[in-house]
Amino acid sequence: MPRTRLTGTRIRERRTVLALRQVDLARSVGISASYLNLIEHNRRRIAGKLLNAIARELQVDPGLLADGAESALLEELRDAADGHDTAMQELARVDEFVGRFPGWAALLADTRRRTLALERTVEALTDRMTHDPFLSASMHEVLSTVTAIRSTASILTDTADIDPEWRIRFHRNIRTESERLAESAESLVRYLDEGGRAEVSGSTPLEELDAYLQGCGFHIPDLEGASPRAPDVIISEAEPLKTGASRALAQVHLERYAKDAMRMPLAEFSAAAKAANHDPAMLARRFGVDLVAVFRRLASLPGAGVSGTFGLVVCDGSGTLIFRKPIEGFALPRFGAACPLWPLYQALSRPMSPVRVPVEMGGRMPRRFLTYAICQPRQPGGFDGPEILEAAMLIMPPELVEGTTAWGHGPDLAVGTSCRICPRGACAARREPSIMADAS
Repeated sequence: MPRTRLTGTRIRERRTVLALRQVDLARSVGISASYLNLIEHNRRRIAGKLLNAIARELQVDPGLLADGAESALLEELRDAADGHDTAMQELARVDEFVGRFPGWAALLADTRRRTLALERTVEALTDRMTHDPFLSASMHEVLSTVTAIRSTASILTDTADIDPEWRIRFHRNIRTESERLAESAESLVRYLDEGGRAEVSGSTPLEELDAYLQGCGFHIPDLEGASPRAPDVIISEAEPLKTGASRALAQVHLERYAKDAMRMPLAEFSAAAKAANHDPAMLARRFGVDLVAVFRRLASLPGAGVSGTFGLVVCDGSGTLIFRKPIEGFALPRFGAACPLWPLYQALSRPMSPVRVPVEMGGRMPRRFLTYAICQPRQPGGFDGPEILEAAMLIMPPELVEGTTAWGHGPDLAVGTSCRICPRGACAARREPSIMADAS
C-alpha cells in the first residue's frame, strides 16, 4: 500500500490518542461520520482543504498525516531487506508495515543499526587480535607471569622440607609476580576496551596521526584559504599527537596538504569536481597535478554532502597500508595485509598505469564502489638511489557516478577486507579460513 494511502490510518491513530470521537471530528470539519470512517480505513483519498482542516483539529502538521514521519525509517528498512530473499518479496508492503506498526518498525531499524555497529566492532577487534604487535606482547607478558607463578607455587607444594628462608623468598616472588600479573591484565583490558569504543587509539606514531586526522574528518580548515596557518603551529595544538615521531609524520602530511590546497583551492576544486563528475584524470589535467594529488584532495574535502564520501588508502612497496581514510561500507584493516584482490595491489604491480575498477565489497549486505588506483615511483635518494613505490586507491560510492560511463560494462570485482573476516568462502585468493559465516 503506498505511503500516501495510509493517511487515514494516521488520522485514526491521532484521533485515538486525543480521545476524540469519530462523530465529533467529522462534525468539526463539516463531513459525515460515515465518510470519515471511509477515510480512516483508507477507502477514500484525502487532500487539500479537508486534510488541512482535520490536521488543525488533531493539532498536527498536515505533512505528518499525508507523508508520515517514517521516510528515514522506510529507507533503513529497505536497506535492511537488501539481500534477504523473503523480505525482498514483501518489499512493496514496507510502507504499510511502517504505517501500521511504527513502533515495531523503529525497533527493527534500531536493531539493524546496532547489528551493523557490533559487526564493525567485531571486525576491528578481530583485526587487532590477529595482527596487533602490542596485543601480542601484552599476551606474552601475561602468559609469562602466569607461568612464573605456577612454577613457584609447584615448588612450594611439591617440596616438603624447603628451607624457611627460601620459602619466604618464594612467597615474595609469588606476591611480586601476582602484582605484575594484575597490572598487565588491567592494561590489557583497558587497551581492548579502548579498541571497542573507537577505531583507533594512539599506540604507534601512525595510529596517533590516524586518530588526529579522523578527529578533524581529514579536512584541515586552518590550511585552506589565502592565509593558512603554519603546520608546526597546528601540530603543537593537536592533542592526539603525543610523540615526536607522530608529530614528524604529521608535519609531512600537513605540508603536503598545504601544497595541495594551494594548487587546488577548495571552492574552485569542489566546483570543478562536480562539473567533471569527479573524474580524477580530468581534475589532474585541469589543475596541472598528478593523480595521487587529486586523490588526496578529494579525500580531504569537507564531510558535508556527497563531497565528503570519498575513501582513500595508500600502501608502500611491501603492501603495508600507510594511510587509511575509511568510507562507510568499505572496511579498511587496521593491522596486517588487506584483500590481495584490491585494485590498489593491481596498480602496485603496474607502476604509472592507472586502474579503474568497479568493486563489490563482501559482507552481509554487499555494496558497490568505484575505485581508481595508481602506483607512482619516487627517487628520494637521487637518480642512483633506490626506487620507492607507493600506490594509492580512491574509493568512490556509486551515487557520485551513477548515470555516467565510469562503471564500464564488465562485472564488479568481488573483494573483501582481509581473509580473516571476509565471508567469501570460494575466493581463489584466500590465505586463511574466515571466522565469519559465509554470507555470499
